[in-house]
Amino acid sequence: MNGRKQQQTFMRKAISVHEATRLVLESVHVMPTEEVPILQSIGRTLAVELVAPQPMPHFRRSGMDGFAVMSEDTKQATIGTPISLQIIDHVPAGMVSEKRLSRGQCIRIMTGATVPEGADAVIKYEMTEEDISPDGAEMCKVKGNVVEGENVSPIGVEIAANETVLRSGVRIGAGEVALLAMFGIHTVHVYKEPRVAILATGAELLRVEDALEPGRIRNSNAYMLAAAITEFGGIPIVLDRVPDDARIAKQVILEALHEHDVVVTTGGVSVGDHDILYDVTQDWDGDLLFNKVMMRPGSPTTFGLWQGKPLFALSGNPAACYVGCRLFLRPALRSMMGADLVPEPRVMATLTVDYVKSDRFTRFVRGVMTEQEGKLTAAPVGYDMSSVTVSLRDANCLICLPGSPKGYAAGSFVEVIPLKGFY
Repeated sequence: MNGRKQQQTFMRKAISVHEATRLVLESVHVMPTEEVPILQSIGRTLAVELVAPQPMPHFRRSGMDGFAVMSEDTKQATIGTPISLQIIDHVPAGMVSEKRLSRGQCIRIMTGATVPEGADAVIKYEMTEEDISPDGAEMCKVKGNVVEGENVSPIGVEIAANETVLRSGVRIGAGEVALLAMFGIHTVHVYKEPRVAILATGAELLRVEDALEPGRIRNSNAYMLAAAITEFGGIPIVLDRVPDDARIAKQVILEALHEHDVVVTTGGVSVGDHDILYDVTQDWDGDLLFNKVMMRPGSPTTFGLWQGKPLFALSGNPAACYVGCRLFLRPALRSMMGADLVPEPRVMATLTVDYVKSDRFTRFVRGVMTEQEGKLTAAPVGYDMSSVTVSLRDANCLICLPGSPKGYAAGSFVEVIPLKGFY
């Protein structure tokens, strides 16, 4: 390490993960909105509040196939002593009977159909038997009683008129799309998806399609980041590898910032002779907000702004890169898309094995979380090195272990960030 790099090591001021997250969220801005067809809104963030223009259902709706009746007529009905009602109409779903029910009458009705005037209950088909009277009238033998309102969905029982159905900031999934369609919303106002440029640095990197060479590795981090950004709701754009040259890197990064909403780099953030992001952020017209975080892996994680656009410089080690991406890039993108659940969700779990590494920084350990008898447990997975990629496949959580001189014993109650399978 040369003298200048050595000096840079001590110029870095480490801040907490909480403080770093605060700085990120205070720095990013919400994206503009756009109107898209309903099917293109899936996975996007709703940009307006949806207020019910009418109650749901907006008519009295039958909950099953059967007969619409006046409940008073069925009070004495049993299997052994059925009562007979005259069938005066048939109402399939989507139709409305023009007839009003009177005592001694019933109307055949299908699930979802409008309950006719005069009826106050629906008796299920299995409790009836159709018959023909001696004078040729259609009759229904009712073999049980129903109470007022049984099997009838009243107007507005699901949603009242003018009720807030969906808040701005929710991510649109199947349930949200169903509600939008139910109220006739065929185009949806959503936040635009941030376009995120991904730049990997390092002479050792090969393209994914290249053959392996001695001492070199393929650029897997860029694709890992692209997958994560897609999951978070952004649009990833993987750019060419950046050489180990601060002047060229600065030019490429500034061009990427000019053309995209966010730029994420991987590699070049440590203090080695070829770690260039420090040089770039010390000699640019942007604002450097932090370049060291009290966490492992990924303590050299760096964040800055250029003309209001975020630059995230993450570690080149796969696990450290992923942890930085999850802790800082995810909430940033969600905030930019107006999401109402920006903070990383955390749960409590019991550590099932000893974790003896001591540290003054918070460790985010890749782990496996399971549920046993209603209680969550967690344990580290695989080889706990920041350069190990396979653990990212096997982990479904990050175990959060604040700095400790002794580590953590099995049975400790710890915070856990779910990654997959526990949303």
